[in-house]
Amino acid sequence: MIKKILTIDDIKRFAMNSLPSYPGSHDWHHTLRVFNLCIHIGKVEGADMEVLNMAAYLHDVGRPFQDESKGRICHARKGAEIATGLLENISLSEDQKANVIHSIQAHRFRGNHIPETLEAKVLFDADKLDSIGAIGIGRAFQFAGEVGAKLHNPCIDPENTKPYTEEDTAYREFRLKLSKIKDRMLTFTGYQIAIERHKFMDEFFKRFLREYDCFK
Repeated sequence: MIKKILTIDDIKRFAMNSLPSYPGSHDWHHTLRVFNLCIHIGKVEGADMEVLNMAAYLHDVGRPFQDESKGRICHARKGAEIATGLLENISLSEDQKANVIHSIQAHRFRGNHIPETLEAKVLFDADKLDSIGAIGIGRAFQFAGEVGAKLHNPCIDPENTKPYTEEDTAYREFRLKLSKIKDRMLTFTGYQIAIERHKFMDEFFKRFLREYDCFK
């Protein structure tokens, strides 16, 4: 039996079907925004767009496994495993396939894999950029609602809180992760975008804390 050679459209459909009714903070629209950021950054930086497009569509297909396990399964590692099987039927060179897998493995902010290729760096930046700025603020509060977190938890230091609990507020996400993303950018184009988004987000959370305390 002859195996079907998968196209980028097949990969797109697979990724979309992997997140059919997934919670909004990491839904299919997040993947599309990351894909579009990858196109913008990748073209400016001179990336291999075949590799980048595949990796962008597949970067979060392991997300349901991570959330169902309450974080015990790394979605980047699981996504790379899923991609490995799919890439057997893709018309890419072995080096390109390895690059797709590496890019998926290395895109996670808290992951152990360091992005080494240009394509991995672009995907890392694009994924992180979607978590800051106006979109990032909205996603942070959305995710907090998904895990049952409070609007804010002023009685507990964010450094001493736990993820996937009522302590996992949007402000906790800002303090522990989002506020650091600007300085983690790996491409010049990504950094330029991050500067503007960081400024907006920083001002928002300053205002948020003031309003929460009734402008004390």
